[in-house]
Amino acid sequence: MNLAAFGMWQAGGQGGLGGILFLILPMLAIMYFLVFLPQSRQRKKMQEMQSSVKNGDKVILSSGIYGTVNGMDGDTIILKVADNVKIRIARAAIAQVEASEDAAR
Repeated sequence: MNLAAFGMWQAGGQGGLGGILFLILPMLAIMYFLVFLPQSRQRKKMQEMQSSVKNGDKVILSSGIYGTVNGMDGDTIILKVADNVKIRIARAAIAQVEASEDAAR
């Protein structure tokens, strides 16, 4: 006997609110644990990584631009992408931190 049939049987064959809740509540719980919880953890991890960026870190932007952090001002970062080429980006555009120049030495 599957869950839907069991729920209908419990509710006396009429379905009703009890039968609907019997089916919807487990689906919502499964959805929470499979979708929302991992997504929330990933978002927190990304925010922690973006907030821990410091001068000298080599980063990759979500657009695919590679550069080295040269300065910071709140939510904006000065990124050195080549000799004498610096751009101002949003901190949220950082997709990955590779390493700092200090660690490479």
